[in-house]
Amino acid sequence: MYDLIIVGGGPAGVAAGVYAARKKIKTLLIAKEFGGQSLASADIQNWIGAKSISGFDLAKNLEEHLRAQEEIEILDGDFVAKVEKSKGKSFKAVTESGKNFEAKTVLVCSGSHHKKLGVPGEDKLNGRGVVYCSTCDAPLFGGKTVAVVGAGNAGLEAVRDLFAYADKIYLLVRGDAMKGDPVTLEEIKANPKLEIKYQVEVREILGEQLVTGVRYLDKAKNQTEELKLDGVFVEIGSAPNSDLVKDLVELDERGQIIVDHKTQMTSFSGIWAAGDVSDVLYKQNNISAGDAVKAVLNIYDHLNKNK
Repeated sequence: MYDLIIVGGGPAGVAAGVYAARKKIKTLLIAKEFGGQSLASADIQNWIGAKSISGFDLAKNLEEHLRAQEEIEILDGDFVAKVEKSKGKSFKAVTESGKNFEAKTVLVCSGSHHKKLGVPGEDKLNGRGVVYCSTCDAPLFGGKTVAVVGAGNAGLEAVRDLFAYADKIYLLVRGDAMKGDPVTLEEIKANPKLEIKYQVEVREILGEQLVTGVRYLDKAKNQTEELKLDGVFVEIGSAPNSDLVKDLVELDERGQIIVDHKTQMTSFSGIWAAGDVSDVLYKQNNISAGDAVKAVLNIYDHLNKNK
């Protein structure tokens, strides 16, 4: 019986693991891999304490820091498929491989996954010009020509993030109208760097080592065309990895775990959540780590009160 099971090996999960170990909470951390979504980023420039770091190196540093802690057990290469209520006040975590573990508390740091276009070239060029976070990666495209794919507020915000860096920005919209905030749309339209293309369906992302362009269907003309680019920002939304606790905790309309932002507690006593899987407003590595630390400190208090 563990005091705590932490689900996830991204910045939130690892930060939680380090703090849990230092508090000598009997903890098991289960993660498929380390680094989270940042693993695909070629150059991260907003991770506090590092002027510039690749996603690979960030993941390596996170794992090394976690493994340096003596007071924690780690199961990697597996992930929690489901959390169930067990006997008494405990929980059972069932992994993909069929292993079962019990704990008094659970901290869900399973993150989210970006919705993808699902077109040829997207996976191959992920991190090589195909990116999913404008806040993280816009500075890498100084003086470049880029496209933002998406008609909602995420797409509009990505365009706005890119204005300070890119020379030319195409906003590719699948339909004949934007779904995002009209005020933001009018604001970005005024910038001469932006060109909006409506009724565009991206069919392929082009390039071998780096992105060189996109091939798309112009639905109005019913013909295939190409656009030369240095980068593609896919901004069609993300989905939280919350299925493992969907039968226990309250989720919002997007499937995010609703938490008390003072403590990170969920609606189900004994379960906490932090990072992108939660309904935190800003999805950022530094915020995820901080929220996870907050959760562990509250879990520590909870365990001491319930001894």
